[in-house]
Amino acid sequence: MVAIAGNRYVIRNGHRAAACVASAQPASQAQPDAIPIAPEPRYTALRVHVVEVAMKRFLLCMLALAAVAPPCAAAQPHRELLAAVDACKPAAKQLIEQLVAIDSGTGDSEGLARVGALYAARLEALGAQVRSVAPTPPEAGDNIVATFSGTGKGRILLIAHMDTVFNRGAAAASHPHWDGEHYVGPGAGDDKSGGVTAICALGALRDVAFRDFARIQLILNASEETGSLGSRELIRALARDADVAINLERGVPTDAAIVSRKGSAVLTLEFTGRAAHAGLEPEKGRNATLEAAHVALQLAALGDAAQGTTVTVTVLAGGDKTNVVPDHAVLKADVRAFVPEEFDRVEQAAARLAAKPSIDGVMIASQLARSFPPWPRAASTDALLARANGLYDELGRTLHGIAVGGAADVALAAETGTPAIDGFGMEGGGAHGPDDYADFTSLTPRAYLLARFLMDLGRTPPVR
Repeated sequence: MVAIAGNRYVIRNGHRAAACVASAQPASQAQPDAIPIAPEPRYTALRVHVVEVAMKRFLLCMLALAAVAPPCAAAQPHRELLAAVDACKPAAKQLIEQLVAIDSGTGDSEGLARVGALYAARLEALGAQVRSVAPTPPEAGDNIVATFSGTGKGRILLIAHMDTVFNRGAAAASHPHWDGEHYVGPGAGDDKSGGVTAICALGALRDVAFRDFARIQLILNASEETGSLGSRELIRALARDADVAINLERGVPTDAAIVSRKGSAVLTLEFTGRAAHAGLEPEKGRNATLEAAHVALQLAALGDAAQGTTVTVTVLAGGDKTNVVPDHAVLKADVRAFVPEEFDRVEQAAARLAAKPSIDGVMIASQLARSFPPWPRAASTDALLARANGLYDELGRTLHGIAVGGAADVALAAETGTPAIDGFGMEGGGAHGPDDYADFTSLTPRAYLLARFLMDLGRTPPVR
């Protein structure tokens, strides 16, 4: 504390006190017993010089005291909560093994039901009311909604998904395994690790008897990988009735949270040509597959690196017989963009390509189907990131926000106006590929962060 007494700055530091004597004080700021520096305006230059000297002496005094003062105490973790989170690791490892062993690709009703049953049993054991919610037709696979009721203020929505991009048989063929503390297998990181992180954090809250929240709901989505067509309205409804939404997609190494995402769309072009014998008279044919290949080479140019827009060819199919000029082909491309206007631009550019086929007689139809909307960075997300950082600091760690190209359910929650943040599952990588993994070295810090965030938001929810 600094106090002004006459022409002395008195600095109090705990039980110590020191006085730094200033040779003068500005007359306009003088205390009743202060000695003015200069009684008349014509001495302005002298006054400024004297004040500068006084301030230099004062700052030197402050630095001297700072050198001997004890450092500020660092934030300390919630010991009981940290112990509870750490204790959940063996059960979490067992659960991820069970979940990844089940094929649960989007639309696989049987596999999704088995995964949902595993989650439901764990959540009910923690005290949640669990219900299955049928998907919006024609999608397949029930969604799971678990509700924990408390005694406080905050209404919090957690989001994770059970479905993967992998087909039936992928789990057995890929032989899920441990590589050190990484668990590798289809859907391990994207996003079965998100549900595991949630159960670990919610279990820790139960273990420390924390109920100072109004409601925590966890939705386990069955159709995220194809745009959540079977759960969009459910997610939006739950988000509207929440104070905050936290998406549990995998955390990005190291110590990153997601604060912005691109939107997604699927560009489909259908090609109609004319069949002919490939050996006798190929010149009579109009090769739809060849035209599709020609257009595929041009699609990448529709991206815009400066805008972060990507157009990636993902499907090209045409013909089914080797001796027939194919009269039909289909080309699909994944489109990602941070702003809706970029989808409009790509759609228009694709239509222009379709209007001018390189092979005379081939017809092209183009359509852009928008999926997840973009999730732009918002002040409300930055505020959540700042709050989370204050809690992560208890572990001596710093969380930083990043934007990513993947689209996700957080965009559906955020478009309702509910403050939202993403990437709060344990860390991982290799999504949608053979190296999909969950990093269990990050489980304790990430589950602790999530649990502490739930405590903080439960007590003091953000104002919408």
